[in-house]
Amino acid sequence: MRIEVRGIVQGVGFRPFIHRLVSEYGFFGWVRNSSRGVDMVLEGEEAQLRQFAERIAPEKPLLADVESVECSLCEIDEPFTAFEIIESRTMQSRDTLISPDIGICPDCLRELLDPKDKRYRYPFLNCTNCGPRFTIIRDIPYDRAKTSMSVFPMCPDCEREYRDITNRRYHAEPTCCSDCGPQVFYEEAGERLERDEAIERARQRLKEGAILAVKGLGGLHLACIPERAAELRARKHRDSKPFALMCRNADCAETMAVVTEAERERLESRQKPIVLLKKRVRGSFADVSENNYMGIMLPYTPLHVLLFGDDIDALIMTSANFSDKPILYTNEEARTELAAIADGLLLNERDIQTRCDDSLMYVCNGSDYFVRRSRGYVPYPVRLKGLERKLLACGAEQKASFVLSRGSSTFPSQHIGDLKNFETFDNYRQQIAHFERMFDIAPTAIACDLHPDYLSTQYARERAEKEGIPLVSVQHHHAHMAACMADNDLDETVIGLIWDGVGYGSDGSVWGGEFLLGDYGGFERKGHIRPIPLIGGDKAVKEIWRIGYAMSRDESLYGDYPLSVASMQLRSGLNCPLSSGMGRLFDGAASLMDICQYATYEGEGAVLLEAAADESCDEVYPFALAEGNIFDYEPMVRAILADRAAGVSKGIMAARFMNTLCLMAADITERISLESGVKTAVLSGGSFQNMYILSRLPRMLEQRGIRVCTHRRVSCNDEGLSLGQLMILNRALG
Repeated sequence: MRIEVRGIVQGVGFRPFIHRLVSEYGFFGWVRNSSRGVDMVLEGEEAQLRQFAERIAPEKPLLADVESVECSLCEIDEPFTAFEIIESRTMQSRDTLISPDIGICPDCLRELLDPKDKRYRYPFLNCTNCGPRFTIIRDIPYDRAKTSMSVFPMCPDCEREYRDITNRRYHAEPTCCSDCGPQVFYEEAGERLERDEAIERARQRLKEGAILAVKGLGGLHLACIPERAAELRARKHRDSKPFALMCRNADCAETMAVVTEAERERLESRQKPIVLLKKRVRGSFADVSENNYMGIMLPYTPLHVLLFGDDIDALIMTSANFSDKPILYTNEEARTELAAIADGLLLNERDIQTRCDDSLMYVCNGSDYFVRRSRGYVPYPVRLKGLERKLLACGAEQKASFVLSRGSSTFPSQHIGDLKNFETFDNYRQQIAHFERMFDIAPTAIACDLHPDYLSTQYARERAEKEGIPLVSVQHHHAHMAACMADNDLDETVIGLIWDGVGYGSDGSVWGGEFLLGDYGGFERKGHIRPIPLIGGDKAVKEIWRIGYAMSRDESLYGDYPLSVASMQLRSGLNCPLSSGMGRLFDGAASLMDICQYATYEGEGAVLLEAAADESCDEVYPFALAEGNIFDYEPMVRAILADRAAGVSKGIMAARFMNTLCLMAADITERISLESGVKTAVLSGGSFQNMYILSRLPRMLEQRGIRVCTHRRVSCNDEGLSLGQLMILNRALG
């Protein structure tokens, strides 16, 4: 019987698993890796062979993901005399899947800390259950020769383990030890230390307050103790955007933040994402994070474990990049680009093939709720129904990502960043080419955002024209709605509550606080926020006092700002585009409450408004719904101004504002549901990263008999909308 297994079945201990299973039955034959997965030919009784094949998927190794097991009887020239693992085969058609990078496993952790073990304190030990995968692969099949480990020949001991099918390092391609593998080194002020001395010097310097560059799995981090956050901000020119922390263990995290059982489970999972946790003491660690949440992860490489030792509880561990540019990832970049920031460099000899930032998530109602889906999850496929074609969806501009499809498997890319400069755009194009090569996908059609000026749109147009394949432009918020539908395996008419900062509307105006009715085939705009004038255009996104002034027209509140030109623009409409964006409504409210007047990073006004809210307050502001389900914020603005004049706390005002949005959304959604008969709503867009609203609005909708679906497998922000573009493209092709 020929058995062909497709899925994530390389580099995860799959062939040793097959060997053990074969041994139970006493079959003879062979097994090998191929460009499509794992293939085998076995000789035995047909009934037993079929029973064997049925056990493969349910009993697979922990890190394996079996997509399909195909069996067919075949003839052999002569009987087999043994079972063996034979050389990998490169085929013209390539359907294999690649494992994400996985945090250090318990067995490797035990070896790392065991003075009697040959890999004691070796910072690159790994096995089939852990270690780098996606970030070291150049091509498939996944063999050592096609990874960045190819330059490190194995020593006899490692080679023996690699060939021993009973060993957990059997065919673990990054297998190495201190005798044959890459080494770590520390550089500072012309001095270079290697191996354990390098790690100990780095530890000492961190405890002294130094800021170090540390090379990880998918790029460089800047690391320092939390007490040095202000200095790191000054050197990195990063005003207020929160930093991520790495804690020695979950118990250390619990001293800083409230950690639920589900959150602890994510922190300690093999993916080791950054989990956004509510601070234990409100207002604490303000230099690390100015809001109520802290992004915390646990050490996920042996080097991290050694760096913490048993006496460092927490380190800031933030991506080493500059102003919307990709994460730095080479030793040379560390030396040249980080010279003015890092006091020292903890680097290593293993090259990173693919940049990959840390994943970032909330745990919402016990489920993953991604803000950024990257290391630990990419390139794991998201499986969707109704797909057969090979397609490419190019995403948007902010939080750029793309997705490729092959059959029911879709491959969302890792976080790439905002497509606002050449470096990020070049990385974006390189990653599309890399994914297409890895997964053997030559797209037959392309989807892109409707916005004509996005670099992703221009890429899609140029490529579609060059290759002579169909191109479908997708309205931004329709893509968000479709993404949440796909994320929940829906193929029906839904009500889409799509709230974000900005998106190019079907009428050419700026949308963002939308109530849609539709499916993959199309949509109707059934409601939205009354458009807000953006005085100065894009300038208003950072100088959010302009939005507060436009909403209130109250010059007494904004006397310290340059009102003469702003007033003229507001009266004449000059460079004053209208936006129905929910993000802009939050900005305006944050300004009116004097919570924030200048945003130093995207969404800062909304983040600080959420952080200010008094969660015990259930009161709402008055509001009006104009014809066409248009939310008129004017009554609410008047009430906010009255509260501010009366000295009402910012916490009460912020809570009343968000409670009002929840009530408004429930009222409009119920209206649409009664008119259309549709009882399912999907929530998508970056504004639904607001946990205050996400903890209240779904409950209010469900009380009105409306089923609510939120994101689970991809981000609700623009990073996830390429999945919706893909489904809309697939439907458009018929």
